[in-house]
Amino acid sequence: MSPDHPPGLDLDRLRGLLDRERPGLVTGPLSGRLIEGGRSNLTYAVSDGTARWVVRRPPLGHVLATAHDMKREHRVISALHPTDVPVPRPVLLCEDEDVLGSPFYVMEFVEGTPYRTAEQLAPLGPERTRAAVLNLVDTLVGLHAVDPAEAGLGDFGRPDGFLDRQLRRWAKQLDASRNRDLAGIDELHATLGRELPHSPSPTVVHGDYRLDNVLIGGENDEIRAVLDWEMSTLGDPLTDLGLLVMYSSPLGMPDSPVSTTAQAPGHPAPAELIERYAARSGRDVSAVAWYTAFAWFKLAVILEGIHYRYTLGQTVGRGFDRIGDLVPVFIEHGLTTLQEG
Repeated sequence: MSPDHPPGLDLDRLRGLLDRERPGLVTGPLSGRLIEGGRSNLTYAVSDGTARWVVRRPPLGHVLATAHDMKREHRVISALHPTDVPVPRPVLLCEDEDVLGSPFYVMEFVEGTPYRTAEQLAPLGPERTRAAVLNLVDTLVGLHAVDPAEAGLGDFGRPDGFLDRQLRRWAKQLDASRNRDLAGIDELHATLGRELPHSPSPTVVHGDYRLDNVLIGGENDEIRAVLDWEMSTLGDPLTDLGLLVMYSSPLGMPDSPVSTTAQAPGHPAPAELIERYAARSGRDVSAVAWYTAFAWFKLAVILEGIHYRYTLGQTVGRGFDRIGDLVPVFIEHGLTTLQEG
C-alpha cells in the first residue's frame, strides 16, 4: 500500500475536492492511511500535517448500494451532531463517483480507543472498565432519547413491522449461505417468530452498538464518538440493547476468533446493564431475553455467511478457518436465552 495513495483513496482528487468545497480547510499536502477495512466500509485517516480527518467509503469493487450507503451514514451523523450524542463532526459528503470511484464522506478525526476484547480492556483495571461500559449504556439511552422528527430523521426508516422485517431479512441471509446442517437454527428462528414482542415507540437505532464501535478517551474515559452508523435506521430501540447484552455475555469458548468483552475484570454483568438502561430510559425491558436471543441469531447468520465464503475460498486472513465452529455456539446461546427468559 503506497502511503501517498492507499487503495481506494486518491489524495490528489480528494485535495482538489476539499479545496473547491471547503476552501482553506487543507493547508498542506495530504497523506493518508487505511485504519479499518475488510468486513465493512473502508475508513482512512487523512492529514495535512496539521489537522486530521477521516474518510469513509464502501469496500473496493462492486457492492450493493443499500449495504454501504454513504449518504445515509453522513445524514445520521449530521443530524445527531447538534444533539448530546457524541459523533464526529461531518465535513463533506461527495456523491460524485469520479472523485474516488464511489460516494464517500469526510468527518473530523476524533482521538480515542475502540476496545475490542477483554484483553485490551484489562490494562484499564476493574474500576475504569466498569465505568466505561456503564457509560456505553448511558450513551445508548441518550441516543434513544433523541426525537427523530426534531433531529430531521422522521423519515429515516420504516418502524412499522420492524421486528418482523428484521427476522425475515436475516432468515433470507441464512438461506443465501446455507450449505450444511445447523442444528437448532430453524428452531431458534421459528421461536423468535412465534414470540415476537410488541415494540416500544421507535427511535434512532444504531444497529451495531457495542464497545468497539465507540471511541473512548480523555481523563475520565468518556465516550468521545459513536462510529459505524451504516446499519442505523428508525426502529425498535431494544434491538440495540439486546445486541449490547449479547456482546457483554461470556461465549465460553477460549481463543475464539470472535470475542466479547465480558471477561474483562470489572465488566458489569448483563443484568446490571439491562437494569441501568431500564432505570435511565424508563422503558419496559421485560422482553429483553427475546432481543438478546435475536442478537445471537443475527450473529450466527453473519458468522455462517463468513464461513460459507471461507468454504468457497473467498476470504483472506487468519481465523476464518475457525468461524464455522462458532456458529453452533451462538445458536445454543440463543436457544438457551429464550428458554431461560
